[in-house]
Parts: sequence; structure tokens; C-alpha cells
Amino acid sequence: MNRVSSAAGRDTGISDRTPENPVRVILWCRQPTAGPADLQAAYHEVSGRLQGTEGLLGNALWESVLDPGGWLVVSEWVSFAAFRRWEQGPEHRAATAPLRPYQDATRSRTYDLYRVRAAY
Repeated sequence: MNRVSSAAGRDTGISDRTPENPVRVILWCRQPTAGPADLQAAYHEVSGRLQGTEGLLGNALWESVLDPGGWLVVSEWVSFAAFRRWEQGPEHRAATAPLRPYQDATRSRTYDLYRVRAAY
């Protein structure tokens, strides 16, 4: 069984034999002190760049109700394999660059991946 590495070369803790279920990628962001406009503009720019990306089902920008300045970008992919192909491809870094300044650097990891195990 092979281990999967992120585009940054870190072990993701996921094997390449992970069952093919939908995956949600969560990117934790912080609102700039000037307000949310620049973060929102970056989100819309990245979303436009990702239109038509194979395996991407959609994404949404979430604002925390409890944490002032806390935001999430949540994308949904048909499978971990589809996300991994895109993440390791040549378009990933450039396409997501506008959101990079808003990633929450206070977290040990600015993103996480979740796969669906049950749903109603």
C-alpha cells in the first residue's frame, strides 16, 4: 500500500487504496483587518479559474458565525483520486494563488480533507 503525499510533499496519512467516496476539501482562511472584500474577490477569482475542472463538483465560501474573521472555502470532489490528480497537476498552484494570502497561518495545517462515510 502506497502513502499519498500532498503537492507540498507532506504525507497526507491516506493510502492510495482509499475507497472512492466523495471528498470535501476545507481551506481555513482569515479575513484581513480591512474587511472581507479582498478575500471574497479572491474566492470568486479562484472559483472562475476552477470552472470545468474534472472531478470538482462545486465549492462554497463560508463565514463563521462564532469566530469573527473566520472563513472556510469548502470544495467537493467526486473522489479523493480526482482531487489528488488536480492537486498534483500543473494548474493547482497558479489557480489557487489568489487565496493563499488569506490562509489561516495560525493552524498547523491550513486545509483538511474529509470523505463521506454516511449521508441522508
